[in-house]
This record gives sequence, structure tokens and C-alpha cells, in this order.
Amino acid sequence: MIERVCRILEYNKMKDQLIQFASSSLGKQRVKELTPSFDMLEITDAQERTFEGAKVIRLKGQAPLGGLRDIRGSIKRAEIGGLLNEMELLDISSTLYGSRRFKSFIEGLVEDEVDLTILPQLVGEMVSLSELEQEINHAIDENGGVLDSASTALRSIRQQIRSHESGVRSKLESITRSSSGRKMLSDAIITIRNDRYVIPVKAEYRGHFGGMVHDQSASGATLFVEPESVVQINNQLREAKIKEKQEIQRILQELSARVSEFVEELATIVEIMTEVDFIFAKALYSQSIQGTQPTLNEEGIIKMTKARHPLIPKEEIVPIDVELGGEFSSLVITGPNTGGKTVTLKTVGLLTLMTQSGLHIPCEEGSTAAVFQQIFADIGDEQSIEQSLSTFSSHMTNIVQIMEKVDFQSLVLFDELGAGTDPTEGAALAISILDHVYQVGAKVIATTHYSELKGYAYDREGVMNASVEFNVETLRPTYRLLIGVPGRSNAFAISRRLGLSDKIIDEAKGHITADSNQMEKMISSLEDSRKKAEQDMVEAELLRKEAETIHRELAAEMEKLDEEKQKVLQSAEDKAAHSVKQAAEEAEKIIAELREMQKNNPTIKDHELIDAKKRLEQTEPSLVKGKKKPSPKVVKGKVDKLIPGDEVKVISFDQKGHIVDEISEKEYYVQLGMMKMKVKKDDLLYINRPKAVATKPLATVRGRNAQVKTELDLRGERYESAMMDVEKYLDDAVLAGYHQVSIIHGKGTGALRKGVQELLKKHRNVQETRMGTQGEGGSGVTIVSLK
Repeated sequence: MIERVCRILEYNKMKDQLIQFASSSLGKQRVKELTPSFDMLEITDAQERTFEGAKVIRLKGQAPLGGLRDIRGSIKRAEIGGLLNEMELLDISSTLYGSRRFKSFIEGLVEDEVDLTILPQLVGEMVSLSELEQEINHAIDENGGVLDSASTALRSIRQQIRSHESGVRSKLESITRSSSGRKMLSDAIITIRNDRYVIPVKAEYRGHFGGMVHDQSASGATLFVEPESVVQINNQLREAKIKEKQEIQRILQELSARVSEFVEELATIVEIMTEVDFIFAKALYSQSIQGTQPTLNEEGIIKMTKARHPLIPKEEIVPIDVELGGEFSSLVITGPNTGGKTVTLKTVGLLTLMTQSGLHIPCEEGSTAAVFQQIFADIGDEQSIEQSLSTFSSHMTNIVQIMEKVDFQSLVLFDELGAGTDPTEGAALAISILDHVYQVGAKVIATTHYSELKGYAYDREGVMNASVEFNVETLRPTYRLLIGVPGRSNAFAISRRLGLSDKIIDEAKGHITADSNQMEKMISSLEDSRKKAEQDMVEAELLRKEAETIHRELAAEMEKLDEEKQKVLQSAEDKAAHSVKQAAEEAEKIIAELREMQKNNPTIKDHELIDAKKRLEQTEPSLVKGKKKPSPKVVKGKVDKLIPGDEVKVISFDQKGHIVDEISEKEYYVQLGMMKMKVKKDDLLYINRPKAVATKPLATVRGRNAQVKTELDLRGERYESAMMDVEKYLDDAVLAGYHQVSIIHGKGTGALRKGVQELLKKHRNVQETRMGTQGEGGSGVTIVSLK
């Protein structure tokens, strides 16, 4: 059954994509053998392996995986004493080099403190056979030839061969160069026949050179003769080449014996490097499809966000959001042909198979996939890429087999359930089948054309309607999946768009039952509500982002204003200290002058001078320069109840302020710099309660000791009295160094508000005014910016 499901869901076509990312024949074979697993631990481990490979690719761009060869056959022959040829030994050396380089690569990542677990454990099981690798490379070159350096004997033999070849060629070249020799030769060249050096002699001069004839031309006019003068040297050359061959065989046998000493280690290296190649093939495939690691569960819960079918080109695919197994375990999708219903089924099915194969899936981060023990699919129509029977009987044969095996750990996919027979009977049969699958606890997604199934979800608990969206204006499907909304019939709308007369359409509508009309109206209403909800959500998101931006700007502005305030105050203190210092110096001069006068007027006593100097010193204020007041110690829970004036910290904003007023036992008005806001008691941290101080007349308050509030409440006051209070308050606020204040006049008849605003327009210290926002009191408050 799983083989049929894999074929229907195009699992093998997905593997054809995956196999392109394997670096070796072993890795490709591993991909070919890949099948979905049904063991949670095994799937989790496979997913983690893919995740580690993807992490390495993300950090380094690639991993060194070259050099791996399938040397399993060579290892087995070496184990039983067989002779390995040069290319087999070269493949073993290449595999050892590749494994050693990859191991060094992973160890380097670990040294760089990259968080890896599985890959370091895998490479840790590989033994470095660098000595065997060097022995093979010392004896065999990259083209598979045995090097002279393989042994002293081989070097000596090859020197003899080169000497004999030089002697033979020298003698034969003397013949081909002589004038008499050229007349007797068909061509002035030296060639080889039967592994011996010969020259092409015309047939009529056969006896002139003596020696042996090794071959002749097709016409018989040319004989390839080994002259008697080189027979002996050729014999010596032949003997040397036999020795060379014997020495090479000895060297290969020695290397083969060395390989046989490390059969287990080599087998482990091949096994691990095959797994490594497979891991990085999955990681690279994940990167190509923008895959993510899903959260796994065994409860049948699927929540795939922006899911994409990996076989559909990126420029054509429309991502879908699919949920199943949470509030509902059955999803019934309705909609027009070519609208994307079958694609939705195949996407969910294939992505589930990929998940259970240890592959990442093309979805947004945070998507959830379920591990099922059985996956069933009945999909087959003209849209299927694979040819499949689509008659009612073939569908029912498959459905019967599914019904016999389905259980609570199954995922079932039905395409056009009940199609191919009488609509009334088909719809009734589809409902019964869905009910049975639901009762056994399986998770099911079904597509259908039957209007009877549109109301199915409303009558069944745990069943949800869904549809694929269709744009009537363009007469094209959008391929978006809409969960919670059944598909509506677009026949009339499409017909009208194509030019069918309204009269015919109205007559057709008259043939539809009242129930059908009511359902279509309900579906239309649901679609309108959904679109409005989506639009409202977009607008709310924009407002939320705008509010966050404003909050950040205000916080930055408050911090900037506080810094400027501290600079201004510090500058004022510095100027005041300088003035007092000048006064003290002046006083010293005066004392000096008084002493001079004392000499001339003895009635002025010393103690009178000292008292005068002390009084002058006492006029100097105590200033602490360059130091900030220590922050009050935070003591939580020291008071039973917060009262206006208490210094507090708003935890969620990490800002300090003070209590302005109590709204209820659980909520207070808090002044944060220039902002007053409602804050719940749980979000407040008590810091300090300032001691009561004697109030001063507002007009005499200055600088840091100002007792002027940032707001003036005029509610309940008479008009004339209120105007005087505003005038006095603005002067005090300017003296206190405020840049912005609030005047609360209430809404009422509007007379007080109008009077306040008229006064503010004419006041010399007012820069601009505006009405309060929703959070500041609305039209009952005027916000004033001071110069």
C-alpha cells in the first residue's frame, strides 16, 4: 500500500530532485533506497541530521565531500587475499583522503565552538589511515600507473628498459636514415609489432636485413621486419619488461595485503561517509526548496504555514496554509475544477512523506507535521501527473482496501470522493465513508464537487469545511486554500461574465431549490466576512506597527529631553557657583579694605570683621558638581496602598514615574515624563514615597525644586478664575523648564475650552497647541508646547 501511495503522491519524483545533490555513487544509492519511516525516534534523529547538515551549509556554504568511492567490493577481495589493481588501490586512497579532509573540517568547526552533535560523533568513529594512504600514493600516480618510486627494483628495471629501447631505436634509425635503407623501406619509420621494434620493408628486399618477419600489409607489398642486428637487444628488452610486470604484481600484492589489514576500518569509513553524503544531500535539497525543520508529534496534528509543493516551479506555486488534527480531524475541500484541490491533497501527503523520511519541508518556520503509522491516498484524475484509473469501480476498490486497514494513527486523502456515479448516491456514500473514517479516529482530507457535502461540516463535530478561492473577475482560480469557508458555485457568475443573457440565468436560478439558494447566500456572506476580517487584520497590523514606532520615538525624545534638562541645570549651577565665587572674592577685598580702615578707625573690632565674613560665606549655596543624585533603592511591597506622588517603576516599559491618581484598586494614572497613562497595579513596582515639603508660591519656584505639575485641571472652575489660573500656570511652567504641558478643561458646553484656546493663541510663551489624542483625554484636553 505504501508503494502505491508513494507513486500517487509522486514521492519518487521528489527523490529524483534529491539525488542530484548527492556527491558520490554511494550517496545516490542511499537516496534511491530512501523510504518513509514510521518510528518517531528514527524520524527525529533523521530530522536532526538534516538540520546539522543545513547548519554547516548555512555557516560555511559547502562541505568537502569529494573523493568518496564505492570500494566495498575491493575491500572484500582484499580480505580473502585477492589482488587489487592500480585503479582499485587509487580509489581506496581517494576515499581515505576524502574522509580525512572531512573529519578535519568538522573538527575545525567544533574548535570554532559551532554547536554540532551528530557529525562530530560520526567522524569520531572513523580511524585516520594516513599511512596506508601515503603508501598507495607513493606507489601509484593519479592516472593509475605504478611509479618508479614504488620500489628500488622497479626503478632499476625501468632504467634497463629505457636503455634497451634507446639502443634498439638508435640501430633502427641508422637504417631508416641511410640512402640505401630508404630505398628498401616502404616508409622511413620505426613501429612495433608483437611488442618488438620493427621497420616496414618492401617485399622484394626481405632477405637484405635478415632477422624475423612479424607482420605484413594487407596487400603483401610491405613486411614488418625485425632486423637481425636488433634481435638480441629486443630480446633483452622483452626480458626486462617481463621483470617489470612481475615487480608490479609484487608491489600490488604487497599493497593489497596492507589493505586487508584495515578491512573493518575501511568498511566503517565507507559507511559513515555514505551517511555524511546523504545528510548533506538532504541539507542542500532543503536549501534549494527553502525547507524548514517541522515540529513533530504523534497526535495527528498538522499545521503547515505557507506550504509549497516541491515539484511545482517556484514562479508558479501559490503557498497554502493547512491545519488538521487540532479542533477538527476531517477537512472537506470544495471548489471548481483546476482550482487547486488535488494540489492541496498532494502537498499535504508528499510533505508528510518527506517529514517521515527525515527531510525538511518547504514551509514557514514553526510549522508542525504529524508522524502517522499509515498513509492512504485515493487520488486519480486528469490532473494527476501519473496515469491512474479514475472510474467509480477502481476508486471503490481502492477505498475498500483503505477501509479495511485504516485506524486512529492513519492519514487518509480522498480526491473527488464518491465521484463517477449518480450524484445523490455518490454524495450519500461519501458522507458515510467520511463518518466511518472519523469514527475510527483517522485524520482525513477529502475533496468533492457535491453541494450536499458543503453543509456536512455544519452538522458534524470535528469536521471543517474548506475551499479553493476563485476570482470571478478574471475567471481564474487563485489556488488559495480557505479553511472554514465552503466552496461556492460560480456557474452563474462565470456565465454572466462570459456574456450569457440575464434572462437565461434568472430562469436557471428558478430551477434551484430554496435550500440551495440559502446555502449559496450563506457561503457568499462567509466569503465577504472573511475578506473584511483579512482587511481589518492588515489595518490593525499597520496600526500596531505605527504605535510601536511612535512609542520608540517618544521614548527616545524623552531621554533626549532629560539629557538636555540635566545639561541646562548643570550649566545654571556652574554659572551660579561662578557668581558666588566672584562675590566671595569681592567680599575678601571688602574685608581687606575694612582692615585698612580699622587702622585709621580703632572702633572697628576684629570679631565684627570675622562675623561679617561668616555671613558672607553662609550666602554661598552648597553645589555638587558633576554628580547625579543616587537612584533610590527599589523596595517592593513597603506600602499597603499606592497614593498620588509615590515614585514607581512601570515594569513593561522599564520607565520610572509617579502616581497621579487612583482609578480603582487595580489600576492607576501614572505620569511618565510628559505622558500620563493608565497602568495596572500588577505592572507597577513601588520605589519611594517623597517626604512632604512646604509648598512655595508657584511664581517663586525655579529649576529642580519646582513643584509645578505637568497638567492644570480647570474642571468645575468659573470662567474668569480659570483664565487667571491659566495665565499664572503658564508662567510657572516656563520657569520650571517644561517644554510641554496639558490643560484639562473638559468637554461640557465648550465655552471653557474655547476661552482657553483663545488665551493660548495670544500668550507670548506658547509655541503651538493641539487637542489630546484618545490616550491623552481627547477633546477634553489641550496639549501646549512652550517656547
